[in-house]
Amino acid sequence: MVAPLYTTDSGLLFHAGKILVLTIGLPARGKTHVSRSLERYLRWMGVKTQVVSLGDYRRKTLGGAQKLPADYFHLGEKSPETIALRKKVSDGCEQQIWDFFKTGQVVIYDANNGTRAARQKLAERFHNKGIHVILLESVCDNKEIIEANIRSVKISSPDYRGWDPDKAVEDYYTRIRDHEEYYDPVEEKDWPYIRIINVGEKIMVNNIKGYLQSRIVFFLMNIHNRPRTIYFARSGQSLIEHSYKADSDLSPAGWEYAERLKDFVIERRAKNLAQRGLGTGDQRLVIWTSTRRRAHHTAWPFLQAAASVSSSNLATPSATPGHATPISVIPHHGLDGGKLLPPTLASSLSIPTPLIHTSTSTPTPNNLNIKVIEKPQMSEINPGIWDGLTPDQARKYYPQDWERFVKDPYSFRAPRAESYHDLSVRIEPLLIELEREKEDLLIIGHASVIRCLLAYLIGLPASEIPAIEIARGDLLEVVPASYGVHCKAFHFWDGPGRRVDESLAGSGGSGVTGEGVIGEGGGIAEGVNGVGIGIGEQKDPNNFYENYAEDTKGKRTNAVTREPEASIGALGVV
Repeated sequence: MVAPLYTTDSGLLFHAGKILVLTIGLPARGKTHVSRSLERYLRWMGVKTQVVSLGDYRRKTLGGAQKLPADYFHLGEKSPETIALRKKVSDGCEQQIWDFFKTGQVVIYDANNGTRAARQKLAERFHNKGIHVILLESVCDNKEIIEANIRSVKISSPDYRGWDPDKAVEDYYTRIRDHEEYYDPVEEKDWPYIRIINVGEKIMVNNIKGYLQSRIVFFLMNIHNRPRTIYFARSGQSLIEHSYKADSDLSPAGWEYAERLKDFVIERRAKNLAQRGLGTGDQRLVIWTSTRRRAHHTAWPFLQAAASVSSSNLATPSATPGHATPISVIPHHGLDGGKLLPPTLASSLSIPTPLIHTSTSTPTPNNLNIKVIEKPQMSEINPGIWDGLTPDQARKYYPQDWERFVKDPYSFRAPRAESYHDLSVRIEPLLIELEREKEDLLIIGHASVIRCLLAYLIGLPASEIPAIEIARGDLLEVVPASYGVHCKAFHFWDGPGRRVDESLAGSGGSGVTGEGVIGEGGGIAEGVNGVGIGIGEQKDPNNFYENYAEDTKGKRTNAVTREPEASIGALGVV
């Protein structure tokens, strides 16, 4: 397991040397999606990685498809003007690769590279300079995947801005047919190669060597391009909020928060699914929580809502107002065989019925499909001897440790505690599960864990993880896409456990607080507080190691450096 922490004098990790990954495939075969996903994962590992996109460079240099000669995308005979333009673009991309290799380790060249002769010459030029070359072929014979990729990604690119969608699709299919005439599948055994079929359905490898190349294969075995939305929310307020060791139940305000979270997620997700022409029963909502009580108890109203619309053969004993209803009798809707709730949840809590009834403020869909999974790796960061201390107390009682902490909040480990690097290593298996998950996913967790997962998805450098503000009462909505990650923040709740500025306290309790797009492997613009999340929230004075987002501006260490970004989108208030 790995997480970003250190660099070497050469800038190369894992004794792997420099690696050029050449993507190969017909248009609309998922090459860009694979390239951006791999770039995100390698950067998380601490490997200096860059995607060089032929299409992006061509659009930046020459403009959209409407500005190009008619024979530009045809691989047969071309006019001298077209030949010169294509050479200008390919030479410019190759120079970008050489420039990045001066300090970087892995370049992913996102292009068709469809003819054997052309990719052989390109690979030999880099191989002769001591750079390892891997051919990454994306093959797709599933017409539904191709059609979906064209409609969701390609026709929304600058090449087809202002086009009628059907005409854009027709034009893109023409481009594909032109490439098919000259396409050479990867059959050469001179180079290591990876062949991905139908974006993860099947994978074939040849002559892969070394740790880093093996990690690349391992990651590519776990990705897909099925549309899904990932939601993040903090757990509700607990009875003993400031103690890591207590692991207490939710407070009454925490149960109110959990109920409101359920209502808002169901409402928001129904709108998202409707835009895709789906209903709430067409795609399951998977909920991840930690094994800490306040986290998995926050998911309980979702199961209650699902149970209330279950079939009559899953009837539950009626509850008497004012008495406790044991959770163990509530079916765990969405699990095979109609299993009951996990034993840890069933045995640990009885909840007063008035606090858990299904809310009438938001109509509950009649076809909810929900599955809750507890994951031990998602437990909050361990504060060690700083458990329950305020920043002022930690500074007073442990001045030397505090000084080291503020200099490097990411890698500093308090006595008997975890650092954010330790936490990043611990949750790395979750990243692979996150990539594998094909359903909509709601992660109800702790601020420290959400910081790490969010940083991975949007490509933040490790040094900035401790600075991300995660406010209780905000729902973060993340949509992975081929050309980047779309991230929105919705404020849905005010109450105990959320400290807000007085000017915002009466704002109504719901609505969008921040929205932005992190495009093409980029990060967040300088000057943005965290990722625009937690607007108006003050620092929690208790258990600050979990809740306190330490400012890291100007404190980046030599251990972590910011990668160059292809595109940066700042998050702003809507």
